[in-house]
Amino acid sequence: MNRRIFTMRQVVCLFLLLAIATGLVMVTSVTVVAAEKEPPLFYPPPPNEPRLQYLKKYSSRLDVSAKSSRMRDLIFGGEEFEGHDIVKPYGVAMFEGALYVVDTEKNGYVVFDLAAEKTRFVKGSGGGAMTKPINITIDSDGTRYVTDTQRDVVIVFDRNDRYVRTLGEVGQFKPVDVAIHGDRLYVTDIRNMKIHVLNKVTGEILFEFGEAGSKPGQLYHPTSLVIGHDETLYVTDTTNFRIQHFTLEGEHIRTVGNIGVNPGQFSRPKGVAVDREGRIYVVDAAFQNVQVLDDDGTPLTVFGSSSTGRGAINLPTAVRIDYDNLEYFQKYAAPGFELDYVIFVASQFGANKVAVFGFGAMKGELAENNEGNR
Repeated sequence: MNRRIFTMRQVVCLFLLLAIATGLVMVTSVTVVAAEKEPPLFYPPPPNEPRLQYLKKYSSRLDVSAKSSRMRDLIFGGEEFEGHDIVKPYGVAMFEGALYVVDTEKNGYVVFDLAAEKTRFVKGSGGGAMTKPINITIDSDGTRYVTDTQRDVVIVFDRNDRYVRTLGEVGQFKPVDVAIHGDRLYVTDIRNMKIHVLNKVTGEILFEFGEAGSKPGQLYHPTSLVIGHDETLYVTDTTNFRIQHFTLEGEHIRTVGNIGVNPGQFSRPKGVAVDREGRIYVVDAAFQNVQVLDDDGTPLTVFGSSSTGRGAINLPTAVRIDYDNLEYFQKYAAPGFELDYVIFVASQFGANKVAVFGFGAMKGELAENNEGNR
């Protein structure tokens, strides 16, 4: 007969809980010492006007609901819940109160459901099995598109994480990232050095652009891509150490950045994101930071560091911007600092697997005080 065997620790914990609930144990003279709250971490640092703040991290189930998770682990042990912790993240996306993080080590994606304060892990099976998932992009209807660089396909799941279809045939491409516009799917191909534009339902290739090389419009190991608010395409041209800017029809607009160590230059650019004002965010795995550039490529600021504390990023891979879920993050902002949007940065190593930063500004009296102190 299949019976659950409780350890002595679990029996003791259950007894104590029952004893407290029934009044058998009286708890008296409990002194709670509050931990000293750390000051907010702003970028640029004071006395400059703060525009970015480090808010929090997501690395394990404890970052969603620490209180309930610790009690559950105390009573029943944590082994059966280890699948919800991140080992080696790459892609990240936010949708309807949930944070989705691709784990290349565990061959699936972790979902931090902030609304429900729960986590779950999606591995997929059969045609939906993930062998080396890299990035995840979520459509407006909740459909998830996951790139797999070992199967060389884009795997499609519905809003309930059920497998729908795979896009791509053997030898067609080695997809790294996906951007969605209407019925089109833009896919970076790191092997053939080009961008494929697919019908997102049928997988039919509508057209392609780009070729191997270092001239404007040519690509060498394109990785991430994003469609800006102005409906143009930004592509991380990793081994050319730059960001390339295209129309949605594949016409080259401009090139941003080059190799170097100065602001506006890159060493190993990976993820790219663009806000509604046209500011470009680029993660650099070598510098281990995020550069913020104006729409013409002018450097504005930089944030993140390779340290081990708050705001640290270690071998970053992806950056995403979200305007729709501020309600889950405003509570982590400093008093008076009002968020316009949040930025997620995934790192393959370190304690901060996904670091969350908020872009905003001081409002009201605090803003006036800050102005007077400069």
